[in-house]
Order: sequence, then C-alpha cells, then structure tokens
Amino acid sequence: MPYNIAMVCDFFYPQPGGIESHIYQLSSKLISLGHSVIIITHADGSRSGVRYLTHGLKVYYVPFFVLYRESTFPSVFSFFPLLRNILIRERIQIVHGHASLSSLCHEAILHSRTMGLKTVFTDHSLFGFADPGSILGNKLLKFTLSDIGHVICVSHTCKENTVLRASLDPNMVSVIPNAVVASNFLPDPGKASSSHITIVVISRLYPNKGADLLTAVIPRICLLHPTVRFIIAGSGPREIDLEQMREKYQLQEQVELMGSVRHEDVRDVMVKGHIYLHPTLTEAFGTVLVEAASCGLLVVTTKVGGIPEVLPSHMTIFSSPSEDSLVTSTSRAISLIDSKAVDTSKFHDQVKGMYGWHNVARRTERVYDIIADRKNEPLVDRLKRYYGCGIWAGKLFVMCVVLDVLLLRFLEWLFPAANIDRVRKWPRRPTDRALLAGENDNITKVESEDEESGLADS
Repeated sequence: MPYNIAMVCDFFYPQPGGIESHIYQLSSKLISLGHSVIIITHADGSRSGVRYLTHGLKVYYVPFFVLYRESTFPSVFSFFPLLRNILIRERIQIVHGHASLSSLCHEAILHSRTMGLKTVFTDHSLFGFADPGSILGNKLLKFTLSDIGHVICVSHTCKENTVLRASLDPNMVSVIPNAVVASNFLPDPGKASSSHITIVVISRLYPNKGADLLTAVIPRICLLHPTVRFIIAGSGPREIDLEQMREKYQLQEQVELMGSVRHEDVRDVMVKGHIYLHPTLTEAFGTVLVEAASCGLLVVTTKVGGIPEVLPSHMTIFSSPSEDSLVTSTSRAISLIDSKAVDTSKFHDQVKGMYGWHNVARRTERVYDIIADRKNEPLVDRLKRYYGCGIWAGKLFVMCVVLDVLLLRFLEWLFPAANIDRVRKWPRRPTDRALLAGENDNITKVESEDEESGLADS
C-alpha cells in the first residue's frame, strides 16, 4: 500500500553529513517503491520555500531561526500552523522524524499525534546519562517518544542507548542500518602507484568527533613516518586548532586542510588516500566508514558505540579513544599498506553486497505497515503516558499536549481543513515506477541550486 510520508529534520542538504544523506537516499528509494515523500527542514541562506530534487522529491525549507549546530530554536507551538498546512496540503499519513537534536523533529511528532497521524522516529546518535545536557535531552526525548508509533535505530548499540534514555519497550524499536550507494564510491586503481601513503580524514571538527585527538596524533605520526601525508576535510570549531598545529610543527607539506566539502565530492577526496582515520569519541553507526571501505581504504577507527557493528575485521583496525592507541593503530595500518599485506581492492565489492538503500527502504516500509493499521488511542490514554514521565515533568508535558489540542481546535476554526488546497502529486508513468523500483542507484546526487527543476514559492 503506498503511503504519503513526511520526513522532518533540521539536518538536510545543502548541509553536509550522514543524517542528511540518509534522509535523501531513503526518501528517494521510498519514492521508487511507489510512495509519496516530502521533506520538511529549515531554510538555509537563500534556499527557502519549496524545492524539487531528483525523482520529484519535494523539500519544504521553512523560515525558522537556527540556534545551534543547524538546529532550530525550540518554539513548541509556533511551528504548528505551518506544519498543519503542509501536512493537510500533502495529504500526509505518516510523519517520520529524524535525530534527537532536531527541534523540528520533536515538534512535528507532537503536532502530528495531535492531528491523529502515524509517527516514526529514527535515532542516529548516542548520548550520555550524567551531564546536565544529556539529562535534559533524555527527558525531552522521553516526552516525544511517549506517544510514538515506532522507533528505528541505526545500530544495536544505538537501540540499547535509545531504549534506556527514553524508557521504551524494546519490542517497539527496530534496527535498520545506514547504507551507501556503492556506485558513487568506486576505488581509484591508479592509487597503487603513489609514492607515499596518504591518510584521509572527513569529519565535522567537533570534540565529540575526536578533533582534539586528531590534533594530538598527527604530529606524532608525521614524526614516525615522514613520508605520510594527511588530507583533512571538514569544518568546525576545532579547525583553528588544526591550523595552529600545522604551523607549530611546520607540517604544511604533510597536512592539507580542505575545509568543508559537499557530499558529492567525498569520493573524490577519499580516493586520494590509502587509509581512512576516524578518531571519534561517540558514534551510533558511522556511514563514512562504509564509504571509505567502498573506496578501497583501510579504516582505522576508535572502538566506540556502534562502530564495531559496521565493517568486518579485515577492513578495520580498531583503537581505543586515546592518543597512544591511535598512534599505534595508525602505524600498524601504515605498515600493512606499505608491505601490501592487505588487499583493499576487494573491499568495494564486499561493501556493495552488505549495504544497499533498496534493502533499507524495504525494511522501513515494513515499519510503516506495522503502524498503519493501528487505531488512534483516546486522548485520555495519551495523557496518562505523558503524565508518567515524571513528578513535575509529567504535569508539564500534559499541559503541553492539552494546549496543543486546543490550538488545533482554534486552527480548525480559523483555517478549516476543507479550505486548504490539496497539491497535485509528482506525475509518474507506470513504466517510470517499474524502472525506479530496481537497483538502479546511478542517479543519487542532489542537484545543485542552479540545476533544480520546478522551483516554486510557498
């Protein structure tokens, strides 16, 4: 049965990142399976209104203030009028939110449940339990997931983390990993003729991504292996630390800082290297590791979170998240590449067989089937679950839900649903659907702003 689905998240193109790529690829594949999918995210610079991407994927860039790391200011109720209009216009049946740190995601799930729609949440990250930020975030996550239809996690470690954080029944949480379009990450055969070994790092340069570790280990590795070169792509608050490190140790010839790169350019950066270094401190899955292995790189990464679940042992050298261990593991990888003791030429075909977006879309489709036939519970039963979130938090959450219901009644009176125009779906011939339903992953890159077709105002 085809569904009308809305993917909601603060993190989407033109921002680079794994969540952004996940939402785009999953949406494209769901469209190829016959579903109608739209994406709702915040405006980014001049990119606002409605845009159309590949396969007729429609993106609503809503004008909301970005507070921190591309996450919008949590307004709770002000998003409801605009969201309701979009959901009614698009005849949405299922609202699928992504990312624990996305304000739009949490608000969309709350308002969608008030409207009686089915909801799904995908968690892409791991969070702690002790620091003040994690305690507050976990309480808000528990509020959002108290009335969720189903939860998807990208790894078993992520599932365990989310179940504990939100006090969920494990039976309502499924594990569906990320994937890659292997044809977009083909290795470069000419790399074998290189006279020196190149280590590639592609990451947001934040403390939780191991940027501080990276700043500490690069000088030591360069001292131990003078012929090694580093290519670092990414931006963030720790970028200045890397620049200062390069100047201090005079490593301008060995360390190249590229800044932020678009996702469609990631492969071109990766194929310049032999080793991929990923010094993260926390990670739920790590799609970039799969992309690196698909490009024929030996992966050196910290053994944290869900990373051990991603790749087989012959593709990966694990390290503890410490300076000495990372230097030792990277030196071992350099020795293996230098002596040709590991054959990375077969990695691409192996990754291609392990990960594919068609499989991810099929499994997500089954989740939609599970929740589609469920009857909506009475408001009293919903309020009971919210009330159980805590002595004080429970009362606050109940008040929020009651206000949300009253706001819906007011919006129905002010802007009746019958007076809201329904949009026409993207035209697709039956032969197009049959073609897209196959494993043709050649068209996967998001079109640039100048190349997007069917631009419209909203």
